[in-house]
Amino acid sequence: MYIAIEGVDTAGKSTQLTRLKRWFPEALFIREPGETPVGKRIREIVLTEQLTPRGELLLFLADRAETIEQAVRPALSRGRLIFSDRSLLSGIGYSFPFFPLPQLLELNRFATGGLFPDLAILLKLGRGELERRLRLKEGDRIEGRGVEYLLQVQAGIEKGAEKLGIELVVIDGEKPVEKVEREILEELEKRFHLWSGVHRRGLFRNRKGEK
Repeated sequence: MYIAIEGVDTAGKSTQLTRLKRWFPEALFIREPGETPVGKRIREIVLTEQLTPRGELLLFLADRAETIEQAVRPALSRGRLIFSDRSLLSGIGYSFPFFPLPQLLELNRFATGGLFPDLAILLKLGRGELERRLRLKEGDRIEGRGVEYLLQVQAGIEKGAEKLGIELVVIDGEKPVEKVEREILEELEKRFHLWSGVHRRGLFRNRKGEK
């Protein structure tokens, strides 16, 4: 099972993936970009160097191809559960303001060899909350493109999932961290019956008992 956690910068992906590690200690946790040795170098370049949109897209595609072949396919062949911090949907979203969607779909099909997440979960932010969160952190080169750009990225993630037939669950990323965590776990349980011991079962019993 291959599950991607998606969202624009500051949406809370890293926080939720850290929490998921408590429930799924046996799973493989990966990230895009930067999972492979080559990917680590690509990540540093795209976050710090001044690149053209085309150059940036091609580097992300190279990283994605390496991640799929070196990490995702081998893990799936061994029956492992995979949680990914971003996927091809982010790749589509971050290039969506610059290139036609059909072109992005085809390039990402090629880079992944047609291997897509079984489920993607998008932590979505509204304009006001996104502006607030960006003010609270020192942004990298991509975050520096601003709120309008990141809102387009968010829309691109949703359009990419729709066109590729990837199941996408949208969760309000503005909710408290604990509520977002519970909604993610409930979606995973509802679709895949994923459990991780008595503590998780207890969490769901408590959820049902809440008012």
